[in-house]
Amino acid sequence: MTVNVPNVTLNNGVSMPQLGLGVWQVPDDQATAAVLSALNSGYRSIDTAAIYGNEAGVGQAVAQFLAESGVDRSELFITTKLWNAEQGYEKTLAAFDESLNKLGLDYVDLYLIHWPEPNHDLYADTWRAFEEIYASGKAKAIGVSNFEQDHLQKLIDLGGTVPAINQIELHPNLQQRELRAFGKAHGIHTEAWSPLAQGHLLEDAALAEIAAAHGKSPAQVIIRWHLQTGNVVIPKSVTPERIAANIDVFDFELSDAEMAVVDALDKAGRVGPHPNDFHMEK
Repeated sequence: MTVNVPNVTLNNGVSMPQLGLGVWQVPDDQATAAVLSALNSGYRSIDTAAIYGNEAGVGQAVAQFLAESGVDRSELFITTKLWNAEQGYEKTLAAFDESLNKLGLDYVDLYLIHWPEPNHDLYADTWRAFEEIYASGKAKAIGVSNFEQDHLQKLIDLGGTVPAINQIELHPNLQQRELRAFGKAHGIHTEAWSPLAQGHLLEDAALAEIAAAHGKSPAQVIIRWHLQTGNVVIPKSVTPERIAANIDVFDFELSDAEMAVVDALDKAGRVGPHPNDFHMEK
């Protein structure tokens, strides 16, 4: 199946699909089926992480899809992330090799520091290892996840590679305008995790009204809002019907008035932890 998902161009010239599949909380034995369903529905971007415990399942799906479809590896965009307990220069290099091995890939398209863990303050050393991985060609782009402005500034001040992506909690109830603006000013694209606020927004009356006007679901309206806002977005699902529905968002457009209605839902409402307060290592 061919779906014309638009690409964004990262600050190093690499193209990344603006819409992909996230596999957080998907067990390894279910990840293969979910990723295959997504790839067969037209997705070309898959987002996993070491801590998800499903890199092997994702890799199996990628290998099977490439073998059966005739699609070239270069057409896929695979992201994984370094877990907190593996931060630090040497540990990062070893953890990356382990992720690559589990995925069964020669390279990943994007490698992210999962959380800044500011209480340990290792992310600058970790970033040096990331730059080495990037220079080797085994990661086509490198970036971060859950970084606040001061964390990003610290990496920028190192004077080396500027992160290509900052993947953060982002949805209509938590729009992160200042952080997105900071990223844009420094050439860092913003990617949204939990783009549907873990389902908390799907009963919203204003979104339901917009959805009805377009013959779409509230989830599709939210994804469309992300795309028109300029966010990279990775909704998660294991249900084939929802996986297909989440990419069926390119045959309608929200008006300026409808975008303003969604914009007005911002209330700094997190469903996940604040990065400065998150110190889970295991």
